[in-house]
Amino acid sequence: MPTTPYAAIDLGASSGRVITAQVTRDTLTLNEAHRFPNTPVRTGTSLHWNILTLYAGILDGLRKTGQVRSIGIDSWAVDYGLLDADGTLLGNPYHYRDTRTDTIAEKVWSQVPPAELYASTGLQYAPFNTLYQLAAARETAQLGCAATLLLIPDLLTYWLTGERGTELTNASTTQLIDPRTRDWAHDIAARTGTDLALFPALRHPGDPAGVLLPHVLAETGLTGPVPVTTVASHDTASAVAAVPATEDANFAYICTGTWSLAGLELDAPVLTEESRAANFTNELGIDGTVRYLRNIMGLWLLQECQRAWGDPDLADLLDKAAHAPALRSVVDASDPAFLAPGSMPARIAAACRATDQPEPRTPAETTRCILDSLALAHRRAVAQAARLADRPVDVVHIVGGGARNALLCQLTADACGLPVVAGPAEAAALGNVLVQARADGILGDRAAARALVADTQPLTRYTPRGPATQWAAAEARVAAS
Repeated sequence: MPTTPYAAIDLGASSGRVITAQVTRDTLTLNEAHRFPNTPVRTGTSLHWNILTLYAGILDGLRKTGQVRSIGIDSWAVDYGLLDADGTLLGNPYHYRDTRTDTIAEKVWSQVPPAELYASTGLQYAPFNTLYQLAAARETAQLGCAATLLLIPDLLTYWLTGERGTELTNASTTQLIDPRTRDWAHDIAARTGTDLALFPALRHPGDPAGVLLPHVLAETGLTGPVPVTTVASHDTASAVAAVPATEDANFAYICTGTWSLAGLELDAPVLTEESRAANFTNELGIDGTVRYLRNIMGLWLLQECQRAWGDPDLADLLDKAAHAPALRSVVDASDPAFLAPGSMPARIAAACRATDQPEPRTPAETTRCILDSLALAHRRAVAQAARLADRPVDVVHIVGGGARNALLCQLTADACGLPVVAGPAEAAALGNVLVQARADGILGDRAAARALVADTQPLTRYTPRGPATQWAAAEARVAAS
């Protein structure tokens, strides 16, 4: 068994981390080598990712890992960088919260009606889908000069290796992939004027992605060759790969962090009109699976409130929120009104006021409103996914950073009326290294990888408390708004 660790580069919307993992068939241990902030930059009216600072953070992390067996990169979805014919980046990538796509969807829908778009790609409507970003960029000089488009993990892989590719799970969030064929939706691209020649060839989790370039080896102190392995580069796909469920379990998952992604792992997409109306998405996972889920605004709501309050101690805030009145006020956690940064406490208060509910007056009351609202959104998503996919759910797995939030986990169990298993918190990094270990022949199938997570990582079980009637009443309040 190897003793040299694998390295997972895991980039979230608020921070990045380089994590090493020792993996055998019986052991799985993680060590955080380096963590660095991911702070967007506004230039004029545009919001961008500071991609060069992120790349520098990755190199800093690799300097701290010591020798590694291979490297994998995962990140958020939909965003991309454009390269010119010489392979040079044409400007900092746009942030998905940038407003340039706010009015673009209607233009795309005039070319392909929403029902046809969903029937072909299975992707939810979100104003920042890559298809809409490209439509917004259509007349720009930058896109006109572009020879290659690389999604964020593929761009960073290119800088490390010099090799270009388009990883499938992340590509499935572009609204340009057919989830039935797991290939490009050529008809949609043609009808929307999207040039698929910009995208390099598709890669699949487990495929080789190149080796570190000599100058990268020199900068990091690593000894070559160091392979880079294609992982499930959409961080949600990696997180779902690490859900510690048995293969025969009827489970739902909620990947929590800046976003909550709540849904089911399926063998085939659900492309019905009812599914489109419910705004469920069919994104691709490892081993031919489909991640059938709904995007919920997630802990972004609380993160933005904390920023507005001067970053108070989270543990103290959650303790006070646990003692605040339950379900006093709830909001629709998927409301686009909460998408942009800034003034989050005021926007939450305004939403409560508009629906004739008491306005939260203190940080504790606002926090309780957020967590009750997220639990309620989890309840709706899990129940609707089960009905639309005709799949029962017996247990809910919460993975990602929100698994550390005991109050949110307990409220989700209460709202869903189902047991919740919380953990692992570093699910995306775990899924990343598990794919590397499988490609390396250390682990077998998906079931073996998940069993290893269940046997080695700390998990907490939450049992539902109290009647579900109060949650049903709260759900009716949100629906009425």
